[in-house]
Amino acid sequence: MATYESATSRLARLLTMVPWLLNRQGIDLASAAAELGVSEAQVVDDLELLFVCGLPGHYPDDLIDARWEDGRVFVSNADTISRPLRLTRDEALALIVALRALADTPGLTQHDAIDRALAKLEAAAGESASTAAAVSVDLEQPLDPDLAASLRDALARARRVHLRYTVASRDETTERDVDPIRVVGVDGRWYLEGWCHRAEGVRLFRLDRVEELRVLDVDGTPPADLPPRELGAGVYRAAPEDLVVTLHLEPGSAWIAETVPVERVDRRDDGSLEVVLRVADPAWLRRLVWRQAGQVRVLAPAELVVGVGAGAAEAVAGHTQSGRLD
Repeated sequence: MATYESATSRLARLLTMVPWLLNRQGIDLASAAAELGVSEAQVVDDLELLFVCGLPGHYPDDLIDARWEDGRVFVSNADTISRPLRLTRDEALALIVALRALADTPGLTQHDAIDRALAKLEAAAGESASTAAAVSVDLEQPLDPDLAASLRDALARARRVHLRYTVASRDETTERDVDPIRVVGVDGRWYLEGWCHRAEGVRLFRLDRVEELRVLDVDGTPPADLPPRELGAGVYRAAPEDLVVTLHLEPGSAWIAETVPVERVDRRDDGSLEVVLRVADPAWLRRLVWRQAGQVRVLAPAELVVGVGAGAAEAVAGHTQSGRLD
């Protein structure tokens, strides 16, 4: 069975591999694979990737020269990577602030690595490091202290949690038991990642939508061998069966494009937007359109246009019959 490797893990190996190979020109491919702890095929894959990496411009002289001839590996034109990292004052201060924020993340267990990195950066920055201590940066939305304490407890003791959670896409509140995996900050918001017993899968829960969280006296160890979820591209993952919808948003409803995940946004000169999004629950979308009272129009697909129009017509007819409209 194929094993999963995150992009972060591979990048770390590549950054280690380049200076290591630069100092071992002509090393046997099998020996390199054994020392790096990967297969020979993986080393070749990595070298093929390095071959198209380099400095901006992407001219031949800008790219790393990686070759594997007759079972031996040669790497050149990669001196920039092999040199020790030199940070400017501003870069060092930004890293210090970010590491201090990371150290406060609920459920974080690898504080030693962060503490060591902070100590080295602060020593190198000297008096400038005190500036970072005074910097106030709103990296994430504030996390409720009681909620953070409960999550730390659940993660530290591997306890299951019970959530009362608002699902914005369906405009409903649900009850579910979750085995916590980690707490992460993405795009300015805090999320709990965990194994949801209701969905029988890994889910992300926005912590500002958690109405109640209780730590249960039940083992909360997630299933083994769950692949790590990469969040660099955001938290939303559309399902293949989700409905692709095109909406026209008047300026007064443009906030919708910032609230729900959209795949494309076209801005008009009059301030209106045309957006494309994927919808798991068309009933939620119909309610949204009706509530906006003409500020949102469905452009596609045709069956949803008809459904929204028919629902609006029924509502108007109902109000007319009850005497609420003249």
